Amino acid sequence: MAQKKRWIQKAIKRPGRVRRLAAREGGLTKDGEIKMSWLIKKINEVKKRPPSKRKRSLLQALYLAKRLEAMNRGE
Repeated sequence: MAQKKRWIQKAIKRPGRVRRLAAREGGLTKDGEIKMSWLIKKINEVKKRPPSKRKRSLLQALYLAKRLEAMNRGE
């Protein structure tokens, strides 16, 4: 039963990737949460880059962070 409860943690390939990026670029609040405005701005910025495997991976991580934040708020 414990494995089924924590499935999302196993689904995330590189935990903390977006948070570390946000910390480097000033995208965190004083509480340590990722700012949604920074997240949206970063998604748009990454979309404008030329196609590559790294871009796709980062974009998926940013989308997942946005989705998980929305789930956390109950939207």
